[in-house]
Parts: sequence; structure tokens; C-alpha cells
Amino acid sequence: MPDEDRDRREAFERTVEGKAARKIRARRNRERGIWFSLGMMGLVGWSVTLPTVLGAFVGRWLDHRWPGRVSWTLTLLLIGVGIGCYTAWHWVKEEGGKRG
Repeated sequence: MPDEDRDRREAFERTVEGKAARKIRARRNRERGIWFSLGMMGLVGWSVTLPTVLGAFVGRWLDHRWPGRVSWTLTLLLIGVGIGCYTAWHWVKEEGGKRG
């Protein structure tokens, strides 16, 4: 019986410690309010938009200078979207790691 009581007490202590740690993390992360969320949306948006628009402009310029069978506008536009999505994913992953 004493071993069961000790085991239950230790399990209870681990549960309380886990809940306390979650509460402390939640209080620390509360500082990241609406402004942080809006800033993050802006960062993700610009991370996708800038490479996409830049790719389209460079592609348009290449199509104008050297017309051919390949549409440089479409090719560089898609490459810009890919780079932008990767960059946005990287930022979101990095910020998500800071929260935990």
C-alpha cells in the first residue's frame, strides 16, 4: 500500500508540474497578441508576393528581349511562387518553434 500511495503522489506531482509548465508557456506567449498575428500575416504575404512579382517582371523583360517558344514570364512566375512559399513556410516554422 505505501508504494501505491507514493506512485499516485508522484503521478499527481508530474501532472501538476506539466500543467504549471503549460500555464507558464501560455502566459509567456500571451504577449504575442493581435499585432504579432497581423505582422506575421504581413510577413508571410510579402514573402510570397515579392518573389512572385519579381519573377513576373523579370520574365516579362526576358520575353520582350528574347521571344521564343518558352514563356519566361510564366516560368519565372512559377519559380517565384515556389520560392515565396518556401520562404513563408520557413518563417512560420521558425516562429512556431519559438513558441514551444
